[in-house]
Amino acid sequence: MIVADTNIISYLFLPTDYSEKASRFYQKDAAWAAPSLWRSEFRNVLALYLRQQIITLTQAVAIQEEAEALMADHEFNVTSVQVLTLADSSHCSAYDCEFVALAKQLSVKLVTQDKKILREFPEVAVSLDDFLN
Repeated sequence: MIVADTNIISYLFLPTDYSEKASRFYQKDAAWAAPSLWRSEFRNVLALYLRQQIITLTQAVAIQEEAEALMADHEFNVTSVQVLTLADSSHCSAYDCEFVALAKQLSVKLVTQDKKILREFPEVAVSLDDFLN
């Protein structure tokens, strides 16, 4: 199992420069975990794609349902104490710290392309490229 942040999940379902790598990542380890927050963040990504007219509402709903099916039984809650402690000791947002907290809670790596998370939490965060190599 590995924690994937919302951007990584998005790369798997939406056309991006990282989509091919996200697909290879999924083939290498299909047990992705995320804090429950990922759903709201993913909806926000889909809303952006809708506003930019990259996808239709019908496509957005289908993509959300497919992503939720992929993540079923792999969504976890993290405590506010965990998140706020990590936020206090770093320059990362509480949103980002939810993913870090979950990776620490599960004793697994967090795959992310977020440079700040990679810099602030090198003991738990790994880039797509590093994970694939």
